Amino acid sequence: MTTADPTRLSEAWVVKLGGSLAESADLRTWLDILAGGAGGVVLVPGGGPFADQVRKTQQHWAFDDGTAHRLALLAMEQYGLMLAALHPALRPAGSRMEIARIRRASRIPVWMPTRMALGRPEIPESWNVTSDSLAAWLAGRLRARRVVLIKSVEPPQSATAADLARRGIVDPLLPDFLARSGADLWCIGPAGKRRLHDALRGMSARTPECTAGTD
Repeated sequence: MTTADPTRLSEAWVVKLGGSLAESADLRTWLDILAGGAGGVVLVPGGGPFADQVRKTQQHWAFDDGTAHRLALLAMEQYGLMLAALHPALRPAGSRMEIARIRRASRIPVWMPTRMALGRPEIPESWNVTSDSLAAWLAGRLRARRVVLIKSVEPPQSATAADLARRGIVDPLLPDFLARSGADLWCIGPAGKRRLHDALRGMSARTPECTAGTD
């Protein structure tokens, strides 16, 4: 695969790796696949068991959603740090400058969202915003051309972002964030490993199941 020019962020794919894969036997396989796109991929971690703990603790103590939002961003960072520890191609990155620097080194930036996303007025401090919408938000900031959501379940074929939101596969605000980002959407489950492997290596791949701005 020809390495993308890291200074042209529009060439990047923002790939969100679901937190539900945190304890999956497939996790290392997905990381190996993503490593084939080093230089062209920006990885967004889900919240996984770390975000689940935030939900559980908020239910117990009934603290405000603003605090829960900040803790959930930190939960994404915890999962991201775990992922970076599992594969040598991954490096934590908290800013556009760090993302570009890691891409120039032909490595994969793992987004640490707090510095860029916390306090942004367009991001509601609500559980309606998950790492799915944050991936689309980051794609807009980077002017990336594609958002890839890797799920632990198979999405329905030919589903739009709105379809996925109605089915609860993505968060309810993803369609709006995606439309504003200008990126297209590829939502895949375990059966999509080969397609993503081939796509990241510049080989022919199937058309993405879901696209932005359609319903």
